Amino acid sequence: MKPEITNLPDDEMPDELRARLLDAMRGVFSGDQRRIDHAMKVLAYAGEILAGENENTSPKVVVTAAILHDIGIPQAELKYGSAAGKYQEIEGPPIAREILATRGFDERTIEHVCRIIANHHSDRDIDTPEFRIIWDADWLVNIAAEASIADSESLRKRIEKVFKTSTGKRIAERIYLERKMT
Repeated sequence: MKPEITNLPDDEMPDELRARLLDAMRGVFSGDQRRIDHAMKVLAYAGEILAGENENTSPKVVVTAAILHDIGIPQAELKYGSAAGKYQEIEGPPIAREILATRGFDERTIEHVCRIIANHHSDRDIDTPEFRIIWDADWLVNIAAEASIADSESLRKRIEKVFKTSTGKRIAERIYLERKMT
């Protein structure tokens, strides 16, 4: 199979390429609709955060990492019997690398996306605008399961502590705090 041409400027993400990445993600998740839905929600929030941030970011990296951030879960469950974040961070990058290499992504983009995937639960070895967007988008989906949303004050503190972008914080406050006030 001939690789796709994706050496486009960072601000370009062709719809066809996005669709192929979504198909690859769905294939890896083998019909696990809960995981597919999670990736789609993270992708939607990542787009919203990207639009609200002023930093020089690569939409191609953000979209790609949002789609593939949890791609290691099935392999982690197979290998370790767990979908824990530390196992996702180990198993995800090689799978993402293969998906991206067969679609003609340049090495710089592949490396950046893989570093995001390798740190998306631990926040260890990367601090780029793209990483911060994925971090926040994933937390927007996961915070309800991770924190007590019944206690507004502790939730406010958690949002302030966890979120890395001002847009992500605003969205979290809108979703989880302002809704409770009305």
